[in-house]
Amino acid sequence: MSCVSVVPHGSALSRVGVVGGGQLARLLGEAERPGITVTVLAGADEPATATCDEVVVGDARDDAALRTLAERVDVITFDHELVDLEQLARLEAEGVLLRPGPGALRAAVDKSYQRRLFADAGLPLPRFVVVDSPRDAGLTTFLDTVDAAPVVKAARGGYDGRGVVFSTGRDDARAAVERFGASVVVEESLTLRGEVAQLLVRGADGDVVTYPLVTTVQRDGQCAEVRYPCDTGHDDEAAALAVRIAELVDAVGVLAVELFVTDAGLLINEVALRPHNTGHWTIEGARTSQFANHLAAVTGRPLGPTTPTAAHVVMVNVTGGPQPPPPGWSRTAPRTGVAIHDYAKAWRPERKIGHVTAWGDDAAATRVRAWREARRAGTASWEDE
Repeated sequence: MSCVSVVPHGSALSRVGVVGGGQLARLLGEAERPGITVTVLAGADEPATATCDEVVVGDARDDAALRTLAERVDVITFDHELVDLEQLARLEAEGVLLRPGPGALRAAVDKSYQRRLFADAGLPLPRFVVVDSPRDAGLTTFLDTVDAAPVVKAARGGYDGRGVVFSTGRDDARAAVERFGASVVVEESLTLRGEVAQLLVRGADGDVVTYPLVTTVQRDGQCAEVRYPCDTGHDDEAAALAVRIAELVDAVGVLAVELFVTDAGLLINEVALRPHNTGHWTIEGARTSQFANHLAAVTGRPLGPTTPTAAHVVMVNVTGGPQPPPPGWSRTAPRTGVAIHDYAKAWRPERKIGHVTAWGDDAAATRVRAWREARRAGTASWEDE
């Protein structure tokens, strides 16, 4: 059975399939999308099933479910990296349109491939080595060259702090490599001045729009807060770097680049080829959200303007606290200049269950409004607030 949808050359596509039914797909389903229908491949109870037009029940690696999805849509995109690249490559070879394609996705799915690809291209990275065993001679050499205990990252499957170990020394680093298995990335530990994120959207025709650089604040490996505007002074450098990455991997759709700010300049931390948590502020904070622009990119439509809508925008993730949030936490009418997004996910400690965005003319007041609503849902406060 063929799973190829024939679309006239040069026409905008109208039927988008999304592999994954989590909060990113849910927000895609909520995005303004005139003339576009969204079908998700997801479990029956995943968040996106409430906002998208149609659901194919199944797993992201279920070949039969993927083929069913392909038969119903014009183009397939993704809301996470937990995919089988070889499986996707076979579908692409059969004529299924994937945006981004498996070649581009590999840079986000496989950190060992990503680090080598970026290093070969001369992109700025922390010093690193890719090893297959704690007994690898390259690991010993690397450990001899770094001053501090390194960071150990699983090549695949890690996100939100999972699959990352901040080792306490050589033995601990070797033990982490042993746990993670083959193709483990071991990186130098850095002294950071801060962290920032650059978001861009690249169309199928190569057209690119960039969003303003934002400051990100991490806690326990998760992004807790995003602030616009960024005050590090690296705006042009970050945008140029993201464009180089997008062209290198042939991205289509959203590309998010998380960056370390160091005394030596910007260094690449992580990349994602999908709508990203650091871009959630754009729903209210930019003229075109990352979700609307992602749909425009993968369907071949013109990309929308990314101009901010306010002088200051702060997004705070709502994460599960020690107790479930109070009933109706997301339905209470917030203050002016605040929006609450509930992902309809089951509560558990430290799980992202939503986000709050506040906007206004005053930086401090905007941040206070965002955190007030997030704390009301149970998100822990910070010592520096």
